[in-house]
Parts: sequence; structure tokens; C-alpha cells
Amino acid sequence: MRKPLVAALFALVIAGAGVAPAVAAPVTTKTSATKTSATKSTTAPTIQAVNFAGTVSLSNCSGSVIRFPNSEDDDPALVLTNGHCLETGFPEPGEVIVDQASSRSFGLLNSSATRVGTLRASKVAYSTMTDTDVTIYQLTTTYARIKSTYGISALTLQDTHPVAGTAITVVSGYWKRTYACNIDGFVYRLKEGDWTWKDSVRYTSACQTIGGTSGSPVIDNATGKVVAVNNTGNEDGERCTENNPCEVDANGNVTVREGINYAEETYQIAPCFGLDNKLDLSRTGCTLPKP
Repeated sequence: MRKPLVAALFALVIAGAGVAPAVAAPVTTKTSATKTSATKSTTAPTIQAVNFAGTVSLSNCSGSVIRFPNSEDDDPALVLTNGHCLETGFPEPGEVIVDQASSRSFGLLNSSATRVGTLRASKVAYSTMTDTDVTIYQLTTTYARIKSTYGISALTLQDTHPVAGTAITVVSGYWKRTYACNIDGFVYRLKEGDWTWKDSVRYTSACQTIGGTSGSPVIDNATGKVVAVNNTGNEDGERCTENNPCEVDANGNVTVREGINYAEETYQIAPCFGLDNKLDLSRTGCTLPKP
């Protein structure tokens, strides 16, 4: 979580929109193919041009239209943002929300960050701030309909753990702004106020995300896939307080990194969704917290 948007906007006025630092704005045809060794490429992956296509703006946060590797074009589309961006307020520690009615709207952006349409939720499929910080909305439309209407494809979630050193881009639909840096490493436990998150992503210092970028997809520049969702950062150097998360290692040692920002991994979400993008927390490999 980060400062409320009113504070973030004030910071932008003081510092100038182009240079303001800091992360989150809290709210009060499946196919498969097998390659032989002879056809495997030995070249480095082509770097993808990261843009805004498929990202969305929320009333207080950022987000993205996402799909899983096995999602079908006629599945109901999903939007990913943070748990603390939920319109009904922060989920309590230990609280997990599933299948909650919602009619929230999202501004869909094209590659140049122009708003081209409005998408609407049918429900909150899943939301929590326990172990991770995610909300997943199910929309009233499908991937195919979004593609045919707006010419925009969903972003695919990577289904494997991200790797330290990876070049990434945080893409904010709220601010229509990107932040480029690398994955610096992973945090055993990230503690902020009453909430604790597991195996969080720590950015290198170049990603100085600001209030309103909460929920932004964190995109691997080499693959174009989403590897995490942007969620917080230590603003003032305080220890484990709201807007000042601290790192806790396996031995309980605490480290505070003022000015450093973080994200929550998303690879563990895919195993929890099955046919027709339906949430099933009992599926094999699903480790998301349960109600």
C-alpha cells in the first residue's frame, strides 16, 4: 500500500509530475506444440516492446486484463489489481473474499495509453491481502469480444517463478506512465502494518513508483508476460508501518530499505483457475489462501 491519492497528487504538484517518486493508492483455442531438439532456438529471446495495451485504470489504482496460459478466447475475461484496491476497502489480515458481486468499471487502454472503452466487472472472483496482495475481477465480457471490439489482447500471466536480475517494466494505467528497472531479489516476508506478504519481489532503485500505481502489472521485458503485481514501497524509512514495509528474513531479522518499492508474484494464481477461468482453490498446485 502507499499514500492516498490526495497525498500523491499533492506530491506531484510540489515535485512535478515528471519527477515525483514512490507506489499504491489505498481506498476508504488452447493449442500445444512440441519442438524437437533440432528446432529449438539457441538465440536469446527477442525483447518485447512493452506498452499500455491491455492495462486498465481504476478509480484509485491501476490494473490489467489478464489471462492464463490455458485460458480460452471465449472465457470470461479477468482484471488483476491489488487486494488493497478493492472498492469495499482493505481485506482484513486472514480474510479471503471470493465470488463477491461487483459492477466496478475499468478504463481499457490501447498501446499509446488512450482510453478506448469501458469494461465492467460481474464479480470479485478473488481478493486477499494475506500472503499476497491481489484482487481478480471477472468481467461481463470475453477475451474474444474485447479483441474484436477494441483490437486489444489480454496480458498473459507467467506461470513460473520470476528470476532475479530480470529486466521489468511496471505499467500504470492510472497515471499512463511506465517505470523500468530490474528485479533486485525476493523478500522472505514483507511486513506492512497488520499485513504480511510472502516471497515478494524487490525492485532495483530505478523503479520509483508513486501513489496510484498500485495494481500495475509488472512485465518481463523479454517475454511480455506478467510476473508480478506492483503494490507498495517504503516511503519514510519507518519500520514495518503502513506505507513503510520492512523485510523480514527466515531468522526474523528485519531490514528497512527507504525508497525501495515492491511487488507480489503472480505465478501461483494460474493453478487456482480451471475451465472457463473458474476459480477453484482446491485444484492441485493451488496455494492461494482460502476463506
